[in-house]
Amino acid sequence: MLESLPDQIVRISILAVPLLLGLTCHELAHGVVALALGDPTAKLAGRLTMNPLRHLDPMGAIAFLLANIGWAKPVPVNPGYFKRPRQDMMLVALAGPGANFLLAAAFALAFHLLLPQLLRHPELRSLLQPLVLISEAGVVVNLMLAFFNLLPIPPLDGSNILAWLLPTRLAQSYLALGRYGFLLLLGLLIASQLLGISLLGALIFPPVRFVAKLLM
Repeated sequence: MLESLPDQIVRISILAVPLLLGLTCHELAHGVVALALGDPTAKLAGRLTMNPLRHLDPMGAIAFLLANIGWAKPVPVNPGYFKRPRQDMMLVALAGPGANFLLAAAFALAFHLLLPQLLRHPELRSLLQPLVLISEAGVVVNLMLAFFNLLPIPPLDGSNILAWLLPTRLAQSYLALGRYGFLLLLGLLIASQLLGISLLGALIFPPVRFVAKLLM
C-alpha cells in the first residue's frame, strides 16, 4: 500500500534528524581517523565538519528515503600519507560504522530516558512523543547505515576491511572494482523496486533487527 502524502511527511520528518546526523558523523569519523593517522586530505577539503551539507550525497539520501538504504558523499582519503597503508585504511573504514554504532547506542539511551517521561506525563505528549519517535528511528537508522557500509562491496567500508585480510595483489584487484560499486548498488536498488523484494535488505535487516532488539 502506498503511503499518503501526510504519512510521507511525518515519516521524513522523523527520519531527517537521525539520518543527517548519522551520515555526518559517519563521514566525519573517517576524516578524523585519517587525520590522526597522518592524512590531512579530508581536513584540507573542508570535510572535518558537522555541517551535513558538506557530506550529503543527494542520490544516497533519496535512496534511503525510497528503499531505506543510503550513503553519504565519501570523504577523500590518500593512503600515501599512511605509514601502514592497508592497516590504516582498514582503521579509517571501521571508523564510519563505529560512529553509527555509537550513535545507535546514544539514541537508545535517549529512548529509554524519554519513554518513561512520556508515560508519566501525558500532558507533555506533544513535546515528548516526537522525541521518542526520533530516538527510536535513530537507533534503526544508524544500525542500517553501519551494517550497510560493512557490506564487502567496493567502495563501501566493508571492502577495505576485507582487503586488509587478502593478499596484496588480490586486494588491489578487488578494490579496483570500486569504480563499478555504486552502479551495482543502484542496480540492486532498482531490481528490488521492480521485484518488490529488498535484495540488500535481506542482508542487512536481520542484524539490524537483532541489535535493535538488544538496544530497545
